[in-house]
Amino acid sequence: MTGRKTTDEGKVTYRALLGNGSFRKLWIGQFVSGVGDWLVVGLLIPLVTTLSGGSAFAVAGIMIVKILPALLLTSVIGVFVDRFDRRRLMIACDLVRAVLTLGLLFTNSLALIYLIVFLMEAASLFFAPAKNSLIPHLVDENELAAANGLSYTTQQASMLIGLTMSGAILAGFEAIVRWLLTSGFVVVDKLVGPLAPALLGPRGGVFVNAFSFIVSAITLASIHVSAKVSSGGRFTLSLLGKDTVESFRFLAEHKELRGLLVTVGTAILGGGAIITVGLVHVQRNLSGGVPFLDRVEVLRKLIAAPQTFMLVFIALGMAAGALIVPRLSERVPLQALFLGAVATFGIGMLVFAFSSQYWVGAVFALIAGFTVACLTVSGNTYVVRTVADEIRGRVFTAMESVIRVSLLLSMVVVSPAADLIGKGALAIAKARGIAPQDVWFSGTRVTLVLASLIVLGAAWYAYRTLNWRGGDTDGAPSPAGGAPDA
Repeated sequence: MTGRKTTDEGKVTYRALLGNGSFRKLWIGQFVSGVGDWLVVGLLIPLVTTLSGGSAFAVAGIMIVKILPALLLTSVIGVFVDRFDRRRLMIACDLVRAVLTLGLLFTNSLALIYLIVFLMEAASLFFAPAKNSLIPHLVDENELAAANGLSYTTQQASMLIGLTMSGAILAGFEAIVRWLLTSGFVVVDKLVGPLAPALLGPRGGVFVNAFSFIVSAITLASIHVSAKVSSGGRFTLSLLGKDTVESFRFLAEHKELRGLLVTVGTAILGGGAIITVGLVHVQRNLSGGVPFLDRVEVLRKLIAAPQTFMLVFIALGMAAGALIVPRLSERVPLQALFLGAVATFGIGMLVFAFSSQYWVGAVFALIAGFTVACLTVSGNTYVVRTVADEIRGRVFTAMESVIRVSLLLSMVVVSPAADLIGKGALAIAKARGIAPQDVWFSGTRVTLVLASLIVLGAAWYAYRTLNWRGGDTDGAPSPAGGAPDA
């Protein structure tokens, strides 16, 4: 399955994994490219806010157009990932995103900004499944779970850095530019001087963003591996259609893989509520502090802000999950890890919905991050181990698209539902002479309860569909990609 010989079974450490030069370069490229992918969002939010006159919907439009490509391009992208050299495809994606990013320097039109973000996200949709499909060519089979765990941690870390540190990154960039302008070098004066207004302005981060993609492309270009799947003939549009139909047929024929994708989509549809409704619940309904943490001034300020509070604890949970899950996968079937993660998330969300204590929210955020990491690492490793390389890109693309589309539906459906339920709860309370501040079972609680039931429903579906007890997988794809035995 992999591009290297399998080593003796044993503990796989991240130090040993990063000692593999090819994987280390992929890891660096993924991190730098991921920071650039989300840095543009962190930079565009204040710009779009200014251009739209403070419209919240205009800002939300950035996230919407980042998810839309998954709705429209899934099957086509998967076929390209399986038909072309994955390393070169990733390099092309980085270069395309670098050029598109520079286009942000020349427009104040919201429509054009959305179009650029849409095209950049389309390129990112090629990058992620190509990267996931390339990993098995770079590491030993017994290193797959650890490699997927490290890759997932890197993906989340790059997102957090790109989103939360865009201001700091831009400030550092401006400081470097100002130092260069005052250095007195004639060459620097001629090269940097004319660009100073753009480099020091609010869009100066565009250059940083484009530079991150170029660095990623150069790093990936230094990897020496053959990850091109034999196409068996010249690539044509008719072949594209044939491969698309084949990928849908493949998913339709394999019950367990189809069950995994349905479970992921349903769980995220409900679990996405913690992004929108969960933050409101923390702000309005939770009180008290977090033991031990609120004794430290810096940490007390951190947990006082619901958005930062939830984000940090979820990130910690994700990091812990990425470190622990590869170890668990050596002893527990991947399907059992996957099922356990969905069920634990659903139960934790239900407890979170009924809680009134701040520390419970902290514990749930940790659990949520851990289970999301568990879902991703176990799911990706399962696909690598059970799906033939010739179709792996399409399966990874399908998984990526299911995640994005479900998250979009969750944002579009759950938030308005919470508002409607909240108005209904207040109307009932008013009719019974209860003051609004005394309504305990509020719209946010009701919505979170319903969302947790959706997640638990996904867990029940996984329980009935997946071979979580281990052993031979009934109905799952064989490593050769053939149909399962009847």
